[in-house]
Amino acid sequence: MGGTSGIEQARKTAEALAHFPGFGNEHSSEAVPGALPHGRNSPQRAPLGLYAEQLSGSAFTEPRAHNRRSWLYRIRPSAAHPPFVRIDNGAVRTAPFTESVPDPNRLRWDPLPEPAPGTDFLAGLWTLGGNGDVTQRTGMAVHLYHANTAMTDRVFSDSDGELLIVPERGGLLLRTELGLLRADPGHIALIPRGVRFRVELLDDSARGYVCENYGQPFTLPDLGPIGANGLANARDFLAPVAAYEDEDRPVQVINKFCGNLWSATYDHSPLDVVAWHGNHTPYVYDLHRFNVIGSISYDHPDPSIFTVLTSPSDTPGLAGVDFVVFAPRWLVGEDTFRPPYFHRNVMSEYMGLIEGAYDAKTAGKGGFVPGGGSLHNMMSAHGPDRETFDRASAAELKPQKIDDGLAFMFETRWPVTATGQAVSADHLQRGYDDVWQGLERNFRP
Repeated sequence: MGGTSGIEQARKTAEALAHFPGFGNEHSSEAVPGALPHGRNSPQRAPLGLYAEQLSGSAFTEPRAHNRRSWLYRIRPSAAHPPFVRIDNGAVRTAPFTESVPDPNRLRWDPLPEPAPGTDFLAGLWTLGGNGDVTQRTGMAVHLYHANTAMTDRVFSDSDGELLIVPERGGLLLRTELGLLRADPGHIALIPRGVRFRVELLDDSARGYVCENYGQPFTLPDLGPIGANGLANARDFLAPVAAYEDEDRPVQVINKFCGNLWSATYDHSPLDVVAWHGNHTPYVYDLHRFNVIGSISYDHPDPSIFTVLTSPSDTPGLAGVDFVVFAPRWLVGEDTFRPPYFHRNVMSEYMGLIEGAYDAKTAGKGGFVPGGGSLHNMMSAHGPDRETFDRASAAELKPQKIDDGLAFMFETRWPVTATGQAVSADHLQRGYDDVWQGLERNFRP
């Protein structure tokens, strides 16, 4: 599925997709009538000669509200494969990150450079950094991707964690075991731990960000005093309907396991699930549907109010990783400095830009641009740059619509250690600290 004809076919397929709405729901789907058994999960003989298989995303005995599993009814069982062998990890790195030391300095990168011809999503993955220990299922990693061809005759799965994909340029068609999803810039896609998938392109190239979450699966945050509605609504998350490949041809299946890539060549496509039911499912979500809650009196609210998804930890309210979006919204605060304020945070923040400009940073060459990103580790002082501070301090405080940008943040409880390739990259901005120069003494006793 490469070249112009492959892109056109992928677009045609993506335009016709159907979905199930609802985050965390118990969905059920069959691509062939009668493929889904009723009254039991594993009958003596599964319908239509299929194999019944459970995919567990949580321990069997976790509380019902946290339990993640799906029953798959497939043409061949997943167990029917040859041994996996180690392959080169490319630019993918995994926690614990030991190539460099945690850095208290503020860091910012330009977008990834153009990839070599024939680079697919997996080959185009580039790890910026992360934290925790993948073997202990704690922490996260920040990856970027830049691809210019579809994954052909190969499939990927991640045993180390779930993948939150944030396209910034170019749409993606995700062919997963449970069905097909389309993720355009401005959307996110969530691939659960262990789910196999292949990425095809809807444009000549694709670029974006990935949060690999080693810890507890992402869930919707509690709303507390907000009440029953607001932020990301469960109904806006879309799961796929069943779709399968019945193909007898060599397919390379790549598994990321404890930080390394392993490969086995199957004699068939493993995307052969004809029916399924459960809640361990992929999703897509349109970030423009986020229902922003903000101040209608004074002060800029803390960024936690923009949380889309959260991965809980063993400490209530302290996330292994939060996914936060700064979506279009109105600013109306009286006597208020409206951009994000200067602050130092016990949490560590990686911020990326999907489109437009961010209201606390100067855009353009050498600034904060789509496809780029910044890292502010715990207690690193940051906030609006000098140009933004001067502009916002003098602005007329009339109602203001922020609708020319879409930024996001991966916020995590532990410092993010950058990889060796990230700290030595040509696209690392060496003069990032300069954006705060010129913030002069204004104190007048």
